Amino acid sequence: MTKKDRPEGRRLAGLGFEMAGGVAGFALFGYWIGGYYGKAELGVVIGAVLGITGSTYNLIRAAILASKKSSAGERPPNEPEP
Repeated sequence: MTKKDRPEGRRLAGLGFEMAGGVAGFALFGYWIGGYYGKAELGVVIGAVLGITGSTYNLIRAAILASKKSSAGERPPNEPEP
């Protein structure tokens, strides 16, 4: 099953995990960079803020796309009729 064949609800449910992973990944990266410069706490905060910003942008972008598909009456191939 390709990414485009997945039902819309399942794809949107995965965005929460993607957001959590992005925040955690950027926070760990910030901790690593901050530790290198002796400011681990600041690195974690900056990394977490960057992760939240990027993940929120991706979440909003996906929600707008899903809304446009929904209002146009399009349905992914494997989603049942209402």
